Amino acid sequence: MEKRLGELPQKAREKHKENKKFFTKLKRKPPKNLDYLMQELHTEEFEKTDCLTCANCCKTTGPLFTQADIARISKHLRQKPQQFVAQYLRVDEENDHVLKQVPCTFLDAENQCYIYDVRPKACREFPHTDRKKFHQIGNLTLKNVAICPAAFNIVEAMKQRLK
Repeated sequence: MEKRLGELPQKAREKHKENKKFFTKLKRKPPKNLDYLMQELHTEEFEKTDCLTCANCCKTTGPLFTQADIARISKHLRQKPQQFVAQYLRVDEENDHVLKQVPCTFLDAENQCYIYDVRPKACREFPHTDRKKFHQIGNLTLKNVAICPAAFNIVEAMKQRLK
């Protein structure tokens, strides 16, 4: 997996121009069955992909924390929301709450998440390849294929199916 993760950013860069063009076209004229196709491709990929062997998303990027996430996680940790924010989060340049540091504070040595059951919405939905109106998140997906091997595979499979 380490070798595959090491190659992923380069593979994503090599496909970036092709993918950008594809997503631009997809946004202009999405196929009627796109959301169903994405659900199918997502399910197929995650039947053979074990996120616990990778956890690259947790190691290299931090999610946005909504107010609902902060309330839920702080309650789980038995902290006041202000304490949770002060201890773990910072406000980024877009005025969003994000982790102070990566890799994620809540990731253990076996790639398990300490707060899995109450993790942020952004973590629950990552890599967003089964999201409705998938054609609207092309820019996000372009970033995610460089982070997540499963997202990379899903996009490649989608391009093949929609040729």
